[in-house]
Amino acid sequence: MEGERGAFGFGAAPAVPAETAVGPLLGDECYADFLREDFDVKAYTSQSIHQAVIAEQLAKLAQGISQLDKELHLQVVARHEDLLAQATGIESLEGVLQMMQTRIGALQSTVDRIRTKIIDPYNKIVSRTAQLARLQAACDLLRRIIRILYLSKRLQGQLQGGSREITKAAQSLNELDYLSQGIDLSGIEVIENDLLFIARARLEVENQAKRLLEQGIETQNPTQVGTALQVFYNLGTLKDTITNVVDGYCASLEENINNALDIKVLTQPSQAMVRGGPGRAAMPTPGNTAAFRAALWTNMEKLMDQICSACGQVQHLQKVLSKKRDPVTHVCFIDELAKDGQSDILYTFWTAVTRTLASQFQMATDSSMFLKQAFEGEYPKLLRLYNDLWKRLQQYSENIQRHFNTNGAMEHFVELQHIEEDTHDLFMQKKQDYDPEIALKDSLQPYEAAYLSKSLSRLFDPINLVFPPGGRNPPSTDELDSIIKTIASELNVAAVDPDLSLAVSKNVAKTIQLYAVKSEQLLSTQGDASQVIGPLTEGQRRNVAVVNSLYRLHQSIQKVVSNQSAFPAASEQTISAALKTVHDLMGNAVQPLLNSVGDSIEAIIITMHQEDFSGSLPTSGKPDIPCSLYMKELQGFIARVMNDYFRHFECYDFVYESTEAIAQRAIELFIRNASLLRSLGEGGKMRLAADFAQMELAVAPLCRRVSDLGKPYRLLRSFRPLLFQTSEHIANSPALGDIIPFSTILQFLFTRAPPELKSPFQRAEWTIARYSRWLDDHPSEKDRLILIRGALEAYVQSVRSREGKEFAPVYPIMVQLLQKAMSVLQ
Repeated sequence: MEGERGAFGFGAAPAVPAETAVGPLLGDECYADFLREDFDVKAYTSQSIHQAVIAEQLAKLAQGISQLDKELHLQVVARHEDLLAQATGIESLEGVLQMMQTRIGALQSTVDRIRTKIIDPYNKIVSRTAQLARLQAACDLLRRIIRILYLSKRLQGQLQGGSREITKAAQSLNELDYLSQGIDLSGIEVIENDLLFIARARLEVENQAKRLLEQGIETQNPTQVGTALQVFYNLGTLKDTITNVVDGYCASLEENINNALDIKVLTQPSQAMVRGGPGRAAMPTPGNTAAFRAALWTNMEKLMDQICSACGQVQHLQKVLSKKRDPVTHVCFIDELAKDGQSDILYTFWTAVTRTLASQFQMATDSSMFLKQAFEGEYPKLLRLYNDLWKRLQQYSENIQRHFNTNGAMEHFVELQHIEEDTHDLFMQKKQDYDPEIALKDSLQPYEAAYLSKSLSRLFDPINLVFPPGGRNPPSTDELDSIIKTIASELNVAAVDPDLSLAVSKNVAKTIQLYAVKSEQLLSTQGDASQVIGPLTEGQRRNVAVVNSLYRLHQSIQKVVSNQSAFPAASEQTISAALKTVHDLMGNAVQPLLNSVGDSIEAIIITMHQEDFSGSLPTSGKPDIPCSLYMKELQGFIARVMNDYFRHFECYDFVYESTEAIAQRAIELFIRNASLLRSLGEGGKMRLAADFAQMELAVAPLCRRVSDLGKPYRLLRSFRPLLFQTSEHIANSPALGDIIPFSTILQFLFTRAPPELKSPFQRAEWTIARYSRWLDDHPSEKDRLILIRGALEAYVQSVRSREGKEFAPVYPIMVQLLQKAMSVLQ
């Protein structure tokens, strides 16, 4: 082992490292070029020649070679033991390699012997396997041939059975197709004739099934349709057949749409009479526009019939697909189509039809101005055709469902006799994200927008005509009737569709608003419009005429709306909202006059404080109680106002609605001022009671019946008896709180108190007019009672300051009433 280790350089004695001796030698500049890895002899030689120091370079090279030889000699001498050991190791390595080569040769010969033993059995196995595969293929082919011969013979018998055996024939053909898949049967003489017969039979069965399907769909016979579908299912072509049928209907309808909108066909009668030059555009002559439109609408009606018929046939097809199951696999045909995402063929067909309608209509109207004008001008007629089509489709859906549920043909669909309602019926149950009716009407959007624009122009034109710039008078009755007729005409024409009716109603609302704006511009807003002193001014006459015109418009449109049959609620609300603006404008027009009348009545009533009510009863006989002067003035003023100003208004109900509020206000003011009278004698009570009776007569012209005034009337009737009752009886009156406010009674009791017990307005040093305004600004009963309580507390302080012995007899009653009132409010 020692020699072996030394041979590989591991066991030699240590020597001087080669780098120690060689380092200084190699560090010389002469050897630098030779030590580079990219040293090139030719480049070095060329450089030496170029420098022209060849002799010197040669001398250096010779000296270097000599030094290297010496150094090699020294290295050999210094390492002779290692070198010997290396040489011995090489000899050992050669022995080992020789031994390995011998062993490899033995292994190779062993492998050759094994190969010789295996190759023959392997070749035999490969041969036998190939023979087996050919035998199996031959057996499979023979089985196929035998089965094909059997099925071919059976198919001949089935074909002789006619349509009754067509589904079995299709099943046989399907099995024959399966037998022919993945194998080449050409060249087999025994079945050549059978293969030709099978091909002809398949074509015959397909054609017969197609005719049966077409006939069944056309006659709506589910039995024939189901039989044909079963044939195509057995043939494995159900999906392709359904796709082709639907595509065929789509193509047919597209052709029908093109023919219906063909401007050349529509203008053919006129062109037959007047032949134009070559290249002349086809358009109806002015005299034949009526004939052109008649032909157009006839074509459109035929087109709707064709669409309805096609939809019905596709719907019938889908209904059969959804109910028919294969008797062997029990697979529903619609589920078979659903595997490729074609379960809803009616949806596919309908989307194609609606897209075709939209595109073809757009193309036709873009190329013909006459078509565009016809569709835009007579859009309601076009929309009516669409609505009729949709109703027919829905009616057909109901009928077909009833037909399937009651017809004896359901015997062919025994497995689905208890099926639920068809969820694929597009016309009965809308999809969540798809509305088929909206999709149908989307093709009409451009014409609807144009029609509504023209409709709005037709509505605006008569209004702009009767309100010329600078005009000062409202429209006459005939002019207003013309406007109403236009509105009624537009609403009647739009009644074919609820959505169109709503859109036109919005136009009518805009028309009403325009009329209101034009009328508002005629109103007089100057000071003379609200005067109630003299006769009617010119501005007031014009305002009356405007209000009467607005009233006639309001009433006429309400009558038009009420005469509409099945008018949509949304449309009625739209017009009603616009009529409310008219009503509000009427109110704004008469409000200044009403305010003046109300202010004048208040000014007259407040003059009662200028009269003397402190007198006593006369001693002689039956007293003759005269009517107060302010009451006579009030009665005369109200009668004059109603006769001079409000009599000219035609809208009596509207006038009474406004004047009844004035009458209620007048009664409240009368009660308020009557309760503030101080002092009030027995004779004054009698005269004031007479004024109460006269007050009913005074406000009578302002309303239909005084009793219709409600709470103010009951207040007037309830307050009058209190004039003659004692304070104790007044405090216990059942009318307190409910009819007569506590604050009003407390104010009235101040009239029975001594001067030291000042009324609230006297304590605040207000005038009666200012106190009345304060009461108007503070309608809250609590605020009024607090003010009265302040007056009573001030009275108590005044009595105590002068060291009085007792309070006025009415004071405890007033305090008791005040406490009762405050407790009721809490």
